[in-house]
Order: sequence, then structure tokens, then C-alpha cells
Amino acid sequence: MSAFHDVAFPAPLALGASGGPERRTDVTALGSGREVRNTPWRYGRRRYDVGGAVRHRDDLYALIAFFEARRGRLHAFRFRDFLDFSSRAPSQPVTALDQQIGVGDGAATSFPLTKAYGEPGYAYVRVITKPQADSVRVAVDGVELASSAFSVDALTGLVTLGAAPAAGAVVRAGFLFDTPVRFDVDRLDLSMDAFAAGRAVSIPLIETLD
Repeated sequence: MSAFHDVAFPAPLALGASGGPERRTDVTALGSGREVRNTPWRYGRRRYDVGGAVRHRDDLYALIAFFEARRGRLHAFRFRDFLDFSSRAPSQPVTALDQQIGVGDGAATSFPLTKAYGEPGYAYVRVITKPQADSVRVAVDGVELASSAFSVDALTGLVTLGAAPAAGAVVRAGFLFDTPVRFDVDRLDLSMDAFAAGRAVSIPLIETLD
């Protein structure tokens, strides 16, 4: 049975990955020349290829070991997308005010981590399920909370406050996060080009909902 393994894909190989967000859009051309565009997907999905990051024999070994432990496509795992792993731009430090994750109603204490992309009114809001727990910072109505005033579930991204925010109070958070992915192949195609050098033709990864 498949499961999520709370382990990270080797960072040196993740740094050399290519890929990014994927969307599915159905486009129908009408007789008038206009188009009707719809999507069956509520959320985007990330795809990556880490084959280009494999250069050395030790990289091949690390990849084989990680692939075998995941049983190919069976088990999902953490992947650090170094282009999109923070609540703000990668070059900027995380702050407790980065992303709005909820508004208090005087009773609720739990809020899922989310990240908004784009302009207000058009933004896409992505649910973040695999945060780096020790990186999460939280603020209520602009005042940052002590780390002891909330807890974070690193496997769901749910933030639970020790006290319910007052009605109308804006809850914001900053964080680092990983993307849950799995291998999209059950076979590795690897080769040795020299004594200490090797390569992989293609090693696709695909985001999951784990």
C-alpha cells in the first residue's frame, strides 16, 4: 500500500532539477472564432525532472538508494523546489506577515497554511501541506506570536493556535516548505560515462496530494 515517506529527496540532486507548475486547460474553438476555455483541475500540479542533476557515480548511487527505498512510484516524499520553497521570494527572509492564512471568528484555532500567487482578485491560492515546521512564524493582527503560542503539523500544514483569534482578526504566517512528489517511473535508466562519472536519461517526478 502506498504511503508518504517523511524524507527529503537529496538536496544536491534537487538543485539541478528542471520543471515547475502544470495546468490542464480544455480549449474549444467556436464557429464564430471565439474560444471557450475550462479546466477540470482546481489546483495546479508540479512536475520535475532530476535526470540532468546526475553527474557523478556517487550521485547515481544516492539516486538508486532513494529510488529503491521509495519502491519506485509507490511512495511519495518531500522535494525542495529551490525556485519556490518559501512564503515569499527565495532571496528574502521569511516574516510572520508574508501570507494571510485566515480570519478569526472568535472560536476557530486551526488554520491551514496557504500561499497566494499573483495579483489580488486574480490570485491562485495554493494549500501548503509539507512545511518545514521549525521555519513557521505566525502573527495575529500584525503582532507576531511566540513559537510556544502555536503548533504546526508538518505533514498537513495545519497551524493550531493556543487561543482563538478574535472575530475579524487577520491571521498571517511565513514559512519554508517542500512539495510532496513521487517518482513517475518504475525504472531508472542510468549509465556510466567514465570511471567516476555517470548520467540519467530522465527521472520525472510528479506532485501528489499526500
